[in-house]
Amino acid sequence: MEKLTLSEIAGALGGSFNSDCEINGVCIDTRKITEGCLFICIKGERFDGHDFAEEAIEKGAAAVMVHKVPQGFDGKYVLVENTSKGLLDLGAYYRSKFTIPVVGLTGSVGKTTTKEFTYLVVSAKYNAIKTLGNLNNEIGLPQMLFHIDSKTEAAVIEMGMNHFGEIHRLTTAAKPTLALITNIGVSHIENLGSREGILKAKLEILDGLEKGSPLIVNGDNDMLKTVCRDDYRILRFGIENKDCDFLADNISQGADGAEFDIKYFGKTQHIAIPAIGIHNVYNALAAFAVGYCLDIPPQDCADALAGYVPEGMRQKVVRFEGMTFIEDCYNASPDSMKAAISTLSGFKGRKIAVLSDMLELGDISADAHEKVGRLAGEKGVDALYCYGELSKHTAEGAKASGVKEVHHFENKDLLSDALLKELRAGDTVVFKASRGMKLEDVIKNIYDRWEVK
Repeated sequence: MEKLTLSEIAGALGGSFNSDCEINGVCIDTRKITEGCLFICIKGERFDGHDFAEEAIEKGAAAVMVHKVPQGFDGKYVLVENTSKGLLDLGAYYRSKFTIPVVGLTGSVGKTTTKEFTYLVVSAKYNAIKTLGNLNNEIGLPQMLFHIDSKTEAAVIEMGMNHFGEIHRLTTAAKPTLALITNIGVSHIENLGSREGILKAKLEILDGLEKGSPLIVNGDNDMLKTVCRDDYRILRFGIENKDCDFLADNISQGADGAEFDIKYFGKTQHIAIPAIGIHNVYNALAAFAVGYCLDIPPQDCADALAGYVPEGMRQKVVRFEGMTFIEDCYNASPDSMKAAISTLSGFKGRKIAVLSDMLELGDISADAHEKVGRLAGEKGVDALYCYGELSKHTAEGAKASGVKEVHHFENKDLLSDALLKELRAGDTVVFKASRGMKLEDVIKNIYDRWEVK
């Protein structure tokens, strides 16, 4: 982060301050205080940062941002109306000091993987930063903006949301020069009412995008392909819609990844990615489109995409005792469940799906889970193992659609016991669930107990 002064911050935020000083960083957690930083006293549901203002100064913070001065506090401070809003507004002010390409990225599913692909492509030309972890909300995004400094040449910023207005606030802070929407699914439909509502919320990303700038969208998505805006340069990527500007053709998939050709504006570029599933072809297409907009040579984009390494629990492929495990326990929605089952269907040998609940689906939850079960039957899944209350509907759908073996468990240990008895060499197993279900416990149990079963 480039240095700011407390007087400059107060002026930018319409606040006041008691004594000027230099700030070389921003922090919201006293466990991560750095010498000379500004500690922002965020008031949350369980903690109030104002209670830690004195501690922050003692640990080396140069000053604190408050919306009430703690009794007896004699350190340097900037006083604003609301510190949470102050954090985002300060991020917006700091971002405005830099003239660099910023890719703003959102979507119902695939945001993080697309972000990783896009970052690789952008980094082929620029010294870039990207959103780290889950810092894609109104508290996290400004913290990412503070990572920009004089050496930063580009940024890839992910934007998440649960309600209307959130993307608006994020994009007006990040001020992207290029926007990307991966797809419109049903994530957060409980809060947004309908897929039309989700589309409206995602399109808020345009609120921070200068007129005439590129907007890259999924041309195969039934909602996004209807987007028509004369005031932006709309570019579409896809596989099925032959009118897309970036079209994947000659797709070949294997256990270790996918290869395909991207046809764009009369040209063709061959791509190979070490990631499985047709959804990752879409993700790579989107990243390539970003590279095109930033004048990155197509072969450089291809070379960058080939270097992708799956992170965390996002569709990580593990070869284990002659079996193939697809670990995908980071998150789940009807769209990502469909992608996981479709990926599983492309493998040889016995196909086993271990599925748990999809959370935050509201009124459509039961129906969505049943449809996942029915899809398992349609895609030729041989055995389905379910865990969780909502996944009872998944099991019912699978039975109705002809899955040979369907099992439901209320306990992860019992699920692990059953899998340990049935798994054998040649099986391909996908593990998929919302993060809150912690299905990775089952995977670890199998790894730990396999040799002594």
